[in-house]
Amino acid sequence: MESLRQLYKIGLGPSSSHTMGPRKAAERFTGRTAGRAARYEVTLYGALAATGRGHLTDQAILSVLTPAAPAEIVWKPDIVLPFHTNAMTFVAYGSDGAEIDRWTVYSVGGGDIVEEGMPRSSGPDIYPLTRLRDIQARCEADGTSYWEYVDECEGAGIWDYLREVWQVMKEAVERGIEAEGVLPGGLGVRRKAVSYYVHAEGYNKSLKSRGLVYAYALAVSEENAAGGRIVTAPTCGSCGVVPAVLYHLYTSKGFSEQRILRALATAGLFGNIVKTNASVSGAEVGCQGEVGVACAMAAAAASQLFGGTVAQIEYSAEMGLEHHLGLTCDPVCGLVQIPCIERNAYAAARALDANLYAAFSDGRHRVDFDRIVEVMKQTGHDIPSLYKETALGGLAKI
Repeated sequence: MESLRQLYKIGLGPSSSHTMGPRKAAERFTGRTAGRAARYEVTLYGALAATGRGHLTDQAILSVLTPAAPAEIVWKPDIVLPFHTNAMTFVAYGSDGAEIDRWTVYSVGGGDIVEEGMPRSSGPDIYPLTRLRDIQARCEADGTSYWEYVDECEGAGIWDYLREVWQVMKEAVERGIEAEGVLPGGLGVRRKAVSYYVHAEGYNKSLKSRGLVYAYALAVSEENAAGGRIVTAPTCGSCGVVPAVLYHLYTSKGFSEQRILRALATAGLFGNIVKTNASVSGAEVGCQGEVGVACAMAAAAASQLFGGTVAQIEYSAEMGLEHHLGLTCDPVCGLVQIPCIERNAYAAARALDANLYAAFSDGRHRVDFDRIVEVMKQTGHDIPSLYKETALGGLAKI
């Protein structure tokens, strides 16, 4: 299992698979053809083509290629390559018109790109244990916590990186709760975070708390939809959940930055397990792999902050994912706006509920987190492609 640096990626929205991944691919292809290409052609396939305009895929690619040479985007949504639905082929032509390089690559979620036949991980494996039940047994036997296992595997350098991640998350919340206006894309969706933030101040303590969580999740998700700087947690489309929960607990409960970073490490460990053993790609397994996983991560983080045992933390995360099983990915017009933004707010609240529910228990329950990950993977494969980022079914038909 790879480093949390490969899960928490800092970049520009609105989509990890449709903008961050293609931008990275364009950078790599430009690097290998620099000084030789007179023209580029990029063909987008499957879900990447079906919702690419809404996700700004073409803009992400062209912003990298066109400074080097003229570039053209070809859209083929009806052709799905067998390895993964988010496929793209880059072709470079020389000044004589002859093809000088060709590269087919796949954006598999979370900003990762791979070639066919390559393992999904893009970095070295540094975690010897990849199942939560094994990690939990190890922690219970040693009397350690999940974040200590992260520290052991990652080394001390991970904390500087997580500190940067936390800073970007905070900045996204704080920008988002001040920003107003209509989000780009043509749907006419107005930013709501500032309204929720202001209204929350007028309620009693309990309702205010929930309203602020909504506001913080909306803030980050709206920043993402506008192409702002965010952190994949585990994706751009679900980037508002973890920051909302952590920012709320940081500001309202007075948790130290060190404890927030440890909670981020624990959240990342749970997200990494799903990414390794299933998927966090909405195009592959639906929104359960994005918002569902984000809810599980945030629930685990909250449980740790409130002193949960390793069993209670696992239970919190299990509930966060279990109760999102079957969630489709059917964004209206392919934009990461409807229903994505609201889902982030609801999932943030649900994460806190999962933590509370687990806190009343001893952490023992029937179905463990690893089993839910397996079920999520199978469920995702069983969901018809119409409901996985194709803009052809469900809400996308509105």
